[in-house]
Amino acid sequence: MRIRLETDAFYLILQSIQNKTYEMIVSPVHIKEIEDIEDVYERLDVVILLDKYGVKPQCDLSGIRKRAEHLYLLKFGVADAAHIAFAEATADFFITCDDRLLKKYTKSKVNTLAMNPIDFCLREDLR
Repeated sequence: MRIRLETDAFYLILQSIQNKTYEMIVSPVHIKEIEDIEDVYERLDVVILLDKYGVKPQCDLSGIRKRAEHLYLLKFGVADAAHIAFAEATADFFITCDDRLLKKYTKSKVNTLAMNPIDFCLREDLR
């Protein structure tokens, strides 16, 4: 049931991005992770989605790298640390389906509001 709710929440968020209510920030980490998707069709779907709706902001990548290194020292994984550091520098929200990451995130001193897609939709009253 939860997966269904997360899927519905994803589509509500995507619709809000398409309507330009929100922006979907794309980080270099997303690009690297997409390269690792084995299914060609799935990889292509994600690339098209990010190309069409994603925003690649100008930012201080060296500062983000330093922050990611600090987060890594706090026991975040490499990719998670990079995602979080990028979100802190460029976004108002960090949305993830990774419950373990969210739990660790809330215990850490992180500067961006983090939540799962369902909680984001509830918070923002997306219907």
